[in-house]
Amino acid sequence: MKVRLYAALAAVIMASALFSACKNETELTGTVQALDYNESTVAISNPDRGFYGAVYVTVNENGAIYNKAVFGDAHSLYHLRCDIGAFSAAVNGKEDMPLTQKAVDGLDGLLAYLRENDKNAIVRFAYDPKFGGSANKEPSLGVMLGHVRQICEVLNRYPNTVTAIETGLIGPWGEMHSSKIANAEHITPLADEFLTQTSGIPVLLRTPKMIYDYLQKKPSEAEDIVLTPADKAYMLGVYNDGYLGSENDLGTYTDRRRDIAFLSRQTAHLPFGGEVVVPESKLHDIEVCLPEMNELHLSYLNIAWNNVVIDKWKKSYYTQSCGSDSAYYGKTAFDYIESRMGYRFVLKNSVFYGSNAQSDIKIELSLQNVGFGNLCKKKRAKLLFTDESGAVAFECDAGEFNGENGFTASASPTLASGKYDVYLRLYGEEHNGAPLYCVRFANDGLWNAELKANKIGNIAR
Repeated sequence: MKVRLYAALAAVIMASALFSACKNETELTGTVQALDYNESTVAISNPDRGFYGAVYVTVNENGAIYNKAVFGDAHSLYHLRCDIGAFSAAVNGKEDMPLTQKAVDGLDGLLAYLRENDKNAIVRFAYDPKFGGSANKEPSLGVMLGHVRQICEVLNRYPNTVTAIETGLIGPWGEMHSSKIANAEHITPLADEFLTQTSGIPVLLRTPKMIYDYLQKKPSEAEDIVLTPADKAYMLGVYNDGYLGSENDLGTYTDRRRDIAFLSRQTAHLPFGGEVVVPESKLHDIEVCLPEMNELHLSYLNIAWNNVVIDKWKKSYYTQSCGSDSAYYGKTAFDYIESRMGYRFVLKNSVFYGSNAQSDIKIELSLQNVGFGNLCKKKRAKLLFTDESGAVAFECDAGEFNGENGFTASASPTLASGKYDVYLRLYGEEHNGAPLYCVRFANDGLWNAELKANKIGNIAR
């Protein structure tokens, strides 16, 4: 009797083990979601990248003056050119002075307006009146450092809005040349003050040489410079307003290959961009410029300067001589460059693990970044489950996304019986209940504009 009982128990145990093994194997295999995993060539307006529009701002004792009408749907990224000459004796004819509270409040109001409208900004300040090209309009270094501290108090309130701060301040247009104080004795302390007073905001100088000066290194030592997140200068990059204009980009580089090799290590985690310029240069021929754009992780460019080069790109085409992205063959050079600036994530695979009858679900995504650059700001992640009417039936936090090629998340959704689409929202912050600075994948049929999220699959309960 005991033998039969033991045999029966053994059979049950073996059957249970076999069932568990099959169940685990099923869960391990998972379900590949039926989605379009090909890259779309559609233009995507993602945060902190692309062609930007320039906006001129006059900051005086009474506030900040700018034209709100320029912040339209054409761009998600803007370059704020803020004239603070009113606070320099060389401009006001009276005295150097700190920014007034109204001036600070005006700057805060401008950035608040951008955030409300889900826009990003690269910010540069200068003492050149109306950015008209005047030199030697700066106040004393002490006053300039005070201005930096006041400015940074505002910028730190908008970490997702501000893409980068260009050190500027010195010279015509704030381009850090053609001024009596365009030297390391003034530039280095200004850069250091920006780095000290900001948190997580990239600080950009005009040339790699200025970074070498900051580090107290000779240009010949550039290849030996390795910066880590523990170094203050890790957040120090370059804005290039002489981009592709000559062999040294109109004085940007002292040795192009050496400087770009150094700079590419910084731009792997910092934005890089500026303005393409004339004279006519082979460097901005589409076949020539793409490898360097990729090496420098190009993030953004001015849509309006220089129009001769922009028009050249609009009249030339991406072909087999440019690269192997066959979906873009026949597209203009402009379209290709616009699509590749900054990051561009393509969903390549989405697998859901877990029985539909169970409450737990594990999600594994494979992504490919086909952009020149990387995601320089981490994003918050949220899973959204929508019912057949499109309403959100369940949502949960899913950690953070730093731009990796893979993303995993788990959820235990409490759902009634039915079919549900699953979305992933990657966003910078929530403001007044709305998600801002969301990332869209470059796949057809995945983006939900109302949810500001990407479809990654579906489940049945």
